[in-house]
Amino acid sequence: MTSNLMPALFLGHGSPMNVLDDNIYTQTWRDLGKRLPRPTAILAISAHWYTRGTAVTAMAQPKTIHDFGGFPQALFDTRYPAPGSPSLAARVQQLLEPVAVHSDTSEWGLDHGSWGVLIKMYPDADIPVVQLSIDATQEPEYHYQLGKELAALRSEGVMIVASGNVVHNLRMVKWQGGDEPYDWAESFNTFVRDNLAYRGEQHPLVNFMQRPDAKLASPTPEHYLPLLYILGAWSGEEPISVIVDGIEMASLSMMSVQVG
Repeated sequence: MTSNLMPALFLGHGSPMNVLDDNIYTQTWRDLGKRLPRPTAILAISAHWYTRGTAVTAMAQPKTIHDFGGFPQALFDTRYPAPGSPSLAARVQQLLEPVAVHSDTSEWGLDHGSWGVLIKMYPDADIPVVQLSIDATQEPEYHYQLGKELAALRSEGVMIVASGNVVHNLRMVKWQGGDEPYDWAESFNTFVRDNLAYRGEQHPLVNFMQRPDAKLASPTPEHYLPLLYILGAWSGEEPISVIVDGIEMASLSMMSVQVG
């Protein structure tokens, strides 16, 4: 970590079953919780809160949202009772002005994109968590710029944890018969990995849809966009690294990225 900046993370969350499973990805998340500085609060950005406009959870006790189906009952019985932080929600609104950020005090909570990784990192659920939605009406550059504005939180003890998948094509998933990655999935995953530390203008990872393989790798952008918040929050000087990588079921990238 550089200076007093709290690390920022993009975690490839994959299947909700990772909540119950023990594998290289969940072990990596668990290790992060043990080795990184303990944050005073967490700002979570998940692919699964995809909205019109931008919102932030502002309740004292966000509910655990089970936004999936067809999984074992044990997964639905799992709760992540982390407290919320209305004061952090207000700080997020302040940092993002003049963007109008809706204060959500009852409708949402923590979806599995957020609590599914945090339950491994901080299983005691004793760190306040606020979740920011992703505005589906905006272009990638907008999300990248919001990340730049939110970067100030990192010097205030707040960890930014975004979760999604840089390659996410459920229609092409190989449920059976091996998980050798598609060529386009491997190509796009490598493109992301090779350009994480880009420092020039017109960031290629912001302009990712210019690549011909992007339409297959990210047919809808909600799982990719959380990465842009983390890239925006990068100072440009501190380390940025891939802490675990892999493509599961041929078309789901589990790449996780650490800034700081």
